[in-house]
Amino acid sequence: MKLSKAQYDEIAQFLGHVQPTRQSLRKLKEKFPSQSQSTLLSIFSQEYQKQIKRTHAKHHTAEAIETYYQRYLNGVMKNAAAPVLLELANEVDFAPSLMARIVLERFLQEKEQTIPSKTLINSMLRDPSQIPDGVLATQVYQCTVNDCCYGPLVDCIKHAIGHEHEVLLREMLLEKNLSFIAEDQLRAKGYDKTPDFILEVPVAVEGHIIHWIESKASFGDESSHQAYLQDQFWSYWNRFGPGLVIYWYGFIEELDCHRERGILLKDCFPTDIVTLRHSMAQH
Repeated sequence: MKLSKAQYDEIAQFLGHVQPTRQSLRKLKEKFPSQSQSTLLSIFSQEYQKQIKRTHAKHHTAEAIETYYQRYLNGVMKNAAAPVLLELANEVDFAPSLMARIVLERFLQEKEQTIPSKTLINSMLRDPSQIPDGVLATQVYQCTVNDCCYGPLVDCIKHAIGHEHEVLLREMLLEKNLSFIAEDQLRAKGYDKTPDFILEVPVAVEGHIIHWIESKASFGDESSHQAYLQDQFWSYWNRFGPGLVIYWYGFIEELDCHRERGILLKDCFPTDIVTLRHSMAQH
């Protein structure tokens, strides 16, 4: 699903005025019924992450951390069964999983008298039963399952969706009898930055030669696309030549402006692939 910059801006503007909750997601779907639900969900998630990045620093000052920790302690003292951490996160407009991380880190610091390692924190967030305090374990769990954009649960889902689309793309390439080298094979050969698939015989899509294909199970907005161009796509282009990026959940159509230089954007697997064998047979 391709959106014009104006259509995208309208959705982003709407999201700027609502809380990042499941109810807001429902409102979003009602307001933009003609847009695909998965596209809206992807934009919803990305806009929320931008908002969290913008306010991240203010939630991590020493004063903020101390305030949150004391409010947590007071809250559970009054009523240990209430979702204290989750309500606190919603009140201060912060991601519940990130609030859980702040309070867990502060709790362990006090308990162990040392700064806990990131590995330990991540492990406890993934499996709160490891947290040496039953009340905090329950509070952290509530934050994790009620966070629709951050945390270990969301990371798992995103990873699974990304993998699913790579498998889908692999099947489509096999169906078209296109021989390719997959990312894991390229990594084994010692390449560091590699696209998902390199075509052993280049093909033409809409008149453009394609040497590689990258699968992105997300919506291509301006900031994510610019970051991908810088970190990945231009590196692939330098090393392997022109290629194709599939944003399965759509993209802003104005971003598809590097076709002449050799980076093509699509929102689905191209139907009009011309193979070298195919074009030679026609002559």
